Amino acid sequence: MVRLLGVEPRTARSRTQNLLIRSQALYPVELQAHIVLILYFMEKNINFIVKEDEKNLRVDVLINKREELISRTRIKNLILKEKLTLNNEIIKSPSKKVSIGDTINLKIPEPEIASLKPYEFKLEIIYEDDDLLVINKPAGIIMHPGAGNYDKTIVNALMHYDKDSLSNIGDELRPGIVHRIDKNTSGLVVIAKNNETHENLSKQFSDHTIIREYQLLIWGKLRPSSGRIETFITRSSKNRQLMEVSSSKGKKAITNYKTLEIFENQKIPTLSLVECKLETGRTHQIRVHMNYKGNSLVGDDKYKKKYKKLKNIDLDIQNSITKLNRQFLHAKTLGFILCIFRAD
Repeated sequence: MVRLLGVEPRTARSRTQNLLIRSQALYPVELQAHIVLILYFMEKNINFIVKEDEKNLRVDVLINKREELISRTRIKNLILKEKLTLNNEIIKSPSKKVSIGDTINLKIPEPEIASLKPYEFKLEIIYEDDDLLVINKPAGIIMHPGAGNYDKTIVNALMHYDKDSLSNIGDELRPGIVHRIDKNTSGLVVIAKNNETHENLSKQFSDHTIIREYQLLIWGKLRPSSGRIETFITRSSKNRQLMEVSSSKGKKAITNYKTLEIFENQKIPTLSLVECKLETGRTHQIRVHMNYKGNSLVGDDKYKKKYKKLKNIDLDIQNSITKLNRQFLHAKTLGFILCIFRAD
C-alpha cells in the first residue's frame, strides 16, 4: 500500500510530499538478460602535499575534500586496491591519518570495461513518479554489481526497466541507488531517477530522518519485550566481513524494538515476531543488535547462535527452519520527504 500525505498539484513550482510506503509482500522474481552497458573511466593521477590545516585527517576524507568530483566510496575502493601511496609507500587503509608535508599519490587506473547485463527482471514496483520509484526487493538478489556478480543485481534490472531515468551521481556501477539492504533481506528500497532527488534522499538518510521499520523472526524471547538498543557498531576483529557491538569505537547505532507475537508450544521452539524501527542505518544493524541481545534471526547464517538440536517438534516446521535460505528479515515501511522542483 502507498500512502501520500499532503500532495500538491504537479503543476506547482515546488512541492513537498510526505510518503509513507508500506508493504509486506514477498514474491519470486523471473530473471533474464539483454542489455550491455560499457563504462569508461579516465586515467588520472592525483598528487599533492598535505598542508598544515589538513593534518590528522583521514586520507580518504582529504582526497575527497581536494577532489570533490570523485566520490569517497570510489576513493576508498581505489585505496583498498592498493592504488594509493603515502610518501612513496603503498597504503591499504582508507582511515590512515595524514601529517603535515606528507606526499599523496592516488592512481586512477586505465579505463575499465564493466558489463551490466540487466535481467528482464520483473520488478515489483510499489510506487513510482517522475522522480523516484520504490520497489519490493526479494531476498536472494544483491543491490548492485560487485566482486563475483556483475550481471544479476537490482541495478541490472533497473537498467532493463529504464536505463535513461536513473541518477548518476553515485558510484559508477550504482545508478539510481541511494541506499541498500542485504542480499538475503527482502523489502522496500527507494530508487532515484534524477540527481536532485538522489541528493535530497541521501541527505535525509545521512540526517537519519528516514522512517525505516522492519519485521523479523528471532529465536527465543526478548527481555524486556520492547525497548531501545543504543551501542557502537564496528568491524569485527575476528572476521572482517562481520560487524560487532563495541563499547567505545565504531559508529553509534540505535534500534527501537517491540515484540509483536511469541510462538511457543510443545511442538515448536520458542520464536518471536519482532518489529524494529531504526534511528540509524549501520551495516547489519538489526542482525548485530539482535545477536547482541542473545536472540539471533531465524535463518541468519552469519550471526547465528549455536542451539541445541531441536527435539520433538513438528517435522514440517523443522524442515522449514533448517532449509531456510535467507534471514527472516523484511523492510516493511519506508517514509521520507520528497522535494520536487519544476519549471513554470
